[in-house]
Amino acid sequence: MQVILLERIPKLGQMGDVVDVKPGYARNFLIPQGKALRATKEALREFEQRRKQLEAANLERRQEAEKVAVEIAGRSVVVLRQASESNHLYGSVSARDIAEAFTAAGVTLDRKQVRLEEPIKTIGIHRVTVALHPEVEVELLVNVARSEEEAAIQAGEKGPEEEEGGEESPAVAGEPPAETETAGEPA
Repeated sequence: MQVILLERIPKLGQMGDVVDVKPGYARNFLIPQGKALRATKEALREFEQRRKQLEAANLERRQEAEKVAVEIAGRSVVVLRQASESNHLYGSVSARDIAEAFTAAGVTLDRKQVRLEEPIKTIGIHRVTVALHPEVEVELLVNVARSEEEAAIQAGEKGPEEEEGGEESPAVAGEPPAETETAGEPA
């Protein structure tokens, strides 16, 4: 089925392109979402008349998305999850979890804007692409950890255990703290 794209769609085409897509994709997604029209002579004439309005509206949305992208570029959020000793999560972190974490941190995102190839299943800092507009993407960081302390260590922040000289205490280096060693002795 041939359709006229009303906006840029990744891996499909630019606004105004007439492309061939599967009928189900056109009927169930592109046309109901207002992203395309069926490619008929009447629709082509109508599109050409509306083209300047559509391009102006698209440019305005893109400029707003670029402003937001500049504000949020490089931001990060911490997502706490339970994990095994080998750093594999019991479950996963999905686009919905990431969107909710950023919304709680003051950056309003929809789960559909978060681009994940597959859910995050390991502890660590992960780069996530967020599409604010079909032509504007920004990379954000998601710090997946078991606890706030572990998240701070992963991010390389100075915790209360670190000294000003830059040396790490035994608790940060992975050794047990001094209190744990003496806890088993009688008082």
